Amino acid sequence: MSDLVSYIIWEKQEGQLCAQHCLNSLLQGEYFTAVDLSEIARNLDQAEQAALREGTTEQHEDNRNANASTSQNMDDSGFFSVQVLSHALKVWNIDIIPIGSEDGRIAKIHPEDELAYICNLHEHWKFGGLSSRWYNLDSLLRGPESISQTYLGMLLNQLENEGYSIFVVKGQLPSSQADEYSKSLPDPNLHHIQKNRQNIDEIDQAMIDAAIAASLENDVSNDLMKPFEQNSGGEPISSTTTEQPTIDELRAKRLAKFDRVEK
Repeated sequence: MSDLVSYIIWEKQEGQLCAQHCLNSLLQGEYFTAVDLSEIARNLDQAEQAALREGTTEQHEDNRNANASTSQNMDDSGFFSVQVLSHALKVWNIDIIPIGSEDGRIAKIHPEDELAYICNLHEHWKFGGLSSRWYNLDSLLRGPESISQTYLGMLLNQLENEGYSIFVVKGQLPSSQADEYSKSLPDPNLHHIQKNRQNIDEIDQAMIDAAIAASLENDVSNDLMKPFEQNSGGEPISSTTTEQPTIDELRAKRLAKFDRVEK
């Protein structure tokens, strides 16, 4: 798993450009710059202002100028709104859906079946998910952190409880070096399945061994009692009676019988 990390594109936090880092980590390439996102934000601002003008017949000139100079989709720190991220991903026919929406709720039941997740808290964005393997690609971390499928659901619940807005990524991500390399690696989920089967087999074998041991003990006890049962009529046991086998000999004989049955 650690070998795959070297193929993953992960951008370390610079200023407040976490939205840019989030998008590039999701797409696994340097597809967007701050300039690109600023242009998208300006276009959104213009469209929103035009919609407001159409809906308002009379508006004071000062208010109009104030609205024109104030962006709702970016600020000087490098923050970009969810609308900017959403429009940026439209180029790739990728949608982001709130996990609490009707279309996103299924992700809470089977989070591992989704493509990826984008998480936002206040002005910080983070991303997780890559090629059937899960990673936390938060730009504030020291590097990509692997997440097991078992832990994925718990992590999403934890982030939601901490106030994060979580978006489910829908669509098809562009191919990347990490994707191609991951195809040569064993399925991480297959390992867990094989481990579970191994545990079940070990339990079954332990039960079989216990049953055989109990059967052997019972047979040995019965074989030792036979001479006494045969002479229960009061006849004395002759001193010339054939010597009875020991417990170890009887045990070996019974084990040999089980071996023949299994073969």
